[in-house]
Amino acid sequence: MTSAVEPLGQAGRDADVLIVGAGPVGLTLANLLGQRGVRTLVLEALGELIDYPRAVGIDDEALRVMQTLGLVEEVLEHTIPDQKIYMINGERTILSEVNPTTREFGWPRRNGFVQPLVDQVLLGGLDRFPHVEVRFATEVLDATQDADGVQVTLRTDGGGEQVLSAGYLVGADGGSSSTRKRLGLTFEGETRESKGLVIDVRNDPIGTPHAVFGGDPKRGYASISLPHGLRRWEFTLFPHEPESLAEDDAFIYDLLAEHVPDPKRLDIIRRRVYTHHARIAERFRVGRILLAGDAAHVMPVVGGQGWNSGIRDAVNLGWKLAAVVQGLAGDDLLDTYESERLVHVQQMVAISVGMANEMTDHDAERTRLRDLAAAQRTPEEQAAVRNQAFKPQPKYDIGAVVHTPAATFKTLPDREVPRVAGTIYPQPTVRTTDGVDRLLDDATGQGWRVLVWNNDPTALLGAEAIAAVERLGGALVQIVPSTQLHWAATNAAPGVVVVGDLGTLQAWFDARPTSVVVVRPDHVVAAECLAQELEATLGAVFRAAHLRA
Repeated sequence: MTSAVEPLGQAGRDADVLIVGAGPVGLTLANLLGQRGVRTLVLEALGELIDYPRAVGIDDEALRVMQTLGLVEEVLEHTIPDQKIYMINGERTILSEVNPTTREFGWPRRNGFVQPLVDQVLLGGLDRFPHVEVRFATEVLDATQDADGVQVTLRTDGGGEQVLSAGYLVGADGGSSSTRKRLGLTFEGETRESKGLVIDVRNDPIGTPHAVFGGDPKRGYASISLPHGLRRWEFTLFPHEPESLAEDDAFIYDLLAEHVPDPKRLDIIRRRVYTHHARIAERFRVGRILLAGDAAHVMPVVGGQGWNSGIRDAVNLGWKLAAVVQGLAGDDLLDTYESERLVHVQQMVAISVGMANEMTDHDAERTRLRDLAAAQRTPEEQAAVRNQAFKPQPKYDIGAVVHTPAATFKTLPDREVPRVAGTIYPQPTVRTTDGVDRLLDDATGQGWRVLVWNNDPTALLGAEAIAAVERLGGALVQIVPSTQLHWAATNAAPGVVVVGDLGTLQAWFDARPTSVVVVRPDHVVAAECLAQELEATLGAVFRAAHLRA
């Protein structure tokens, strides 16, 4: 979608959606809403975007979201694809390697990146949408809500106050979120006793492309290559060490003495002390006010999933807010945002805490046992770590998903087949009818999709169901082996998108008893079924998602 989309929200309001915070989550959400024609206003208390690196890893799910936004090529300029991680102990023995090479979702699973430059890409992307505005140096003083909307009191750069109205407000204003505090929500979890000292330098004195996490019991550290000749170090600060040590050159040079030949020659950009939290808000939605990103959950940086988890929030919430604002879905759809995201957030926080505990443990006996366990891993266990199998994929058991009983039909030999409803649909390269090989989302469109193996979707649906998909801006997609592409395209029904499979999707359907998937705008499988069940399954999806189509 482009800025040509006509705004369809409710008149008489200053915006359909107010977003508090112009960080990556707020900017991603604003781009998603902008694509769907939602009048959006982003309010940022700072005078400009934060210019220092914070997150340093972007994953394949987040890159797919950047693709959805139409910004992925600009984002890729600031990444190191397939960045390997070595996890080592105090003797510099490799405990494990993380080096996934999968392209399941179309992009590398692990990538180093420079967050401020990607944030600038997200901000620039909003220039495409005349119905989206960002206001810097604008502080939210208060926010109230009633049955009809949200009212926000602002203080502008000039010191004056203003009251604005909107249909919904999203607090994407960070871990110290005023939005969350104003709602009176608890932020349960823990704050780690030890802090982290981050040192960023220009003109990378090492230059190797990988990252190293040092689980040294004397002092844990990380050394991470970043794009454009940058490097980051992070060292554990012990509780007895004051934050003021960040400004002590002698202390900094001593920390780096084992890492570079001459620490005094480093071109240090900045030094910052971070406190590591692991907390989750008790609720992500209170009426017309929702929380996203760090405002809803924070986690230790070791897992590299804080930034990416916020992007998952945005892509889950974006299509739902747009559908509600535009009258395509009932307000109850927004309840599925929390019910879907909460479980995965809990899993990611637990994984991040576990990794932080493992790599920053300063107990000699526990680290000895850790090293022993790593040395005794089987080749299969080593491969699982290398492929990042410890990272849980989102899987929504409840929410805007439908779990059909299709696996009971005798389409496969008797074996257990995992359900795919609630998981992210893969994105292989397919062939379009003009003979061009493209990623699946680019070939089929980014909205609702009904993907049918081999069959003509219009032969499986009545006129009302077809019209409902069209009203949602969705696509009916016929997938055929690439050998059949010309014939299928020549004989396709009007409005059907035909793509040629290069082998990946046939293998995907071969492993399952179903031949149809309904995919949501956030690339999550809403339901799977047999061809004959499609009309009934689509109706069940519409009901689960509170869609009025």
